[in-house]
Amino acid sequence: MSDAVALAAPVAEPAPSGLIPAKGVGLVRAWLLLVAVMVYAMILVGGATRLTDSGLSITEWKPLLGALPPMSDAGWADAFAKYKAMTAQAQLNAGMNLSEFQGIYWWEWSHRELGRAIGVVFAVPFLFFLLTKRTTRALTPHLIALFCLGGLQGLIGWWMVSSGVNTDLTSVAPYRLMTHFCLALFIIAYCFWLWLSLGGKDRAPSKQAYGWASALIWIAGLQMALGALVAGLDAGRGYIDWPLMNGEVVPHTFLSLDPWWRNFLENEATTQFMHRITAYTLLIVAGLAALRLRKIEGDFIVAASLVLLQASLGVMTLINAAPLNLSLLHQALGTVVLLSIVRLVWKTVPAKG
Repeated sequence: MSDAVALAAPVAEPAPSGLIPAKGVGLVRAWLLLVAVMVYAMILVGGATRLTDSGLSITEWKPLLGALPPMSDAGWADAFAKYKAMTAQAQLNAGMNLSEFQGIYWWEWSHRELGRAIGVVFAVPFLFFLLTKRTTRALTPHLIALFCLGGLQGLIGWWMVSSGVNTDLTSVAPYRLMTHFCLALFIIAYCFWLWLSLGGKDRAPSKQAYGWASALIWIAGLQMALGALVAGLDAGRGYIDWPLMNGEVVPHTFLSLDPWWRNFLENEATTQFMHRITAYTLLIVAGLAALRLRKIEGDFIVAASLVLLQASLGVMTLINAAPLNLSLLHQALGTVVLLSIVRLVWKTVPAKG
């Protein structure tokens, strides 16, 4: 019997019962799914905020009072004046009028407001679940961790915005944008993992499949992080030919910044090149995994198909100079690809002991 046949029917392992509440598990799962969907929306609104250069339209951080937008002409005039007072922004948008400012203001305000809404949607049901014993001793620490990560995300969001307030930057620091984006991905993946674990479905542990899934999750995570850097630097609009970059295999400006490590955070050519190379790597590994494990775990074929679709969409976005609609679709599908791989890791993780 070949190895492939021997592994074709892995022994099912029950979902961890210690996590599953004795009552209300369906409600808890629906709540986790709602939070995940809201974080997904937050990611897309954040992408639109970045692509429309709206991220610095609100120059202050007021977690509670900031929930209300300007309510009068004087309030709008004050917000606009604070925006124009930033030297870099004044140079970038010297001819902007109040109506145009309001257009970008609403993107940033919506992004922050959605973050506040997520906090409420998480905290209130969580307290209800605690008081009504719809959680467990094993599940509660995970939910507390999610709540803390949400608070941390708010702090990182302001840390990101502050990098562009009263500085020479015309947008937020790309590495801070990357940090903010990656934490959002981690939160949505964490919610999804718990949602899967509370579903009561059996897993199919397989060391071989888990090894491939683990490789895919690391490569996909790196690819998403590089995508955030590309977005933060507007690098997707600088090299719009494919498969070459301005007619070169490796752009001659690949290591043009000193010290050398700055190129991997601040160089448009370097970040886009690395984003391309990592995409090719992810596509190859996903294809090999699907081919190798097609008789063991068919979900690898689904993941590989999504990776191929995402790669094709990435090329289309690139050669069209990253318009808003294609860029957001690329970001949206990228998150779906990541979650499909999270599911593979969850499903194949070997039993403890």
